[in-house]
Amino acid sequence: MNNIGLYIHVPFCLSKCPYCDFYSVKPEREATDGYKKAVIRNLKRYTQAFSDICFDTVYFGGGTPILLHEEICEILDIAGSHIAENAEITIEANPCITDADKLCSLKRFGVNRVSFGLQSANDNELKTLGRLHNAADGEWAVYLAQKAGIDNISADLMLGIPYQTQKSLDETLKAVISLPVSHISAYMLKIEPNTPFYNQKLVLPDENGYAELYLKTVNMLAENGFEQYEISNFAKENRLCRHNLKYWSCEAYIGIGPAAHSYFGGRRYYVTRDLTSFIKDEIQNEAISDDNVGGFDEWAMLKLRLTSGIDYKTAYEKYGIDRQTFEKKCRLIPKNMYISDENGIRLTPEGFLVSNTVIGILTDI
Repeated sequence: MNNIGLYIHVPFCLSKCPYCDFYSVKPEREATDGYKKAVIRNLKRYTQAFSDICFDTVYFGGGTPILLHEEICEILDIAGSHIAENAEITIEANPCITDADKLCSLKRFGVNRVSFGLQSANDNELKTLGRLHNAADGEWAVYLAQKAGIDNISADLMLGIPYQTQKSLDETLKAVISLPVSHISAYMLKIEPNTPFYNQKLVLPDENGYAELYLKTVNMLAENGFEQYEISNFAKENRLCRHNLKYWSCEAYIGIGPAAHSYFGGRRYYVTRDLTSFIKDEIQNEAISDDNVGGFDEWAMLKLRLTSGIDYKTAYEKYGIDRQTFEKKCRLIPKNMYISDENGIRLTPEGFLVSNTVIGILTDI
């Protein structure tokens, strides 16, 4: 069997957060029903064209996927014969619309991992971010998932929220660590064009402030059993997100839904951000024109996002680039930003803070 990942983008949200530039629309009944049918249609095309496909990871992202919990159960039921027995099946969820019945239904259809968008445990920060839940809602949702029998629970947190302080972040980290979560993603707030935040005068940390918040997060999570394995991701033992690891390891995955991306058959594809066209079957996966797909730059960039980094043996075997070449580049980088030994090179938390610059130097070969 050909084990690959499956990503399904669910483009529905009750409201759009002022920092979000992901593709999403309001969940109207006609649209959600048409969307479900279109996902099933496209899924069947893949499984009929490639009968040996076996999905060992499935990820419902969004948007707010749990809004469509009934539709997702139906999609999982139809895809069932192509889902591996030990597959990791994740759904993203907003605490304010999570309840026991939804979680129990999803669990019956195979969902074994939930990723909650907690963002903060500070109610003022949540209000600033335009979130519909409060800190108590977030805590309650995590316990509901645990009670439903889902023990692989992830929490998304945001760093650099307007007016966030070291103290408020410390309180958020303590609150989340105390919950039965086994994975935490901590992302820096990025102000994107064409979002409400972009045109507002926000009180944000300066460069040093961001660095302090990030390093505090890395250190505090490490002290509490959450090992960093990627720039923004931390997990307890054996709880790394298997699906996301496919992205960073250049492994194959199929993306279905408007705005979804795929890496399949050695090429990258995307689906246009247009729900109506997706439902009407007016768009197909479009190939991304990129001569570097599968090349050294892409491989090295993705590997350097991981704390495991680049191993010299693989770099030489795949691309003919030896240890000495990397070591020459290292002379251009401050020593506190990387670790190099006889096996390979990897970035430190300080290096991750300026990863684009450091990775650019190391891949300019």
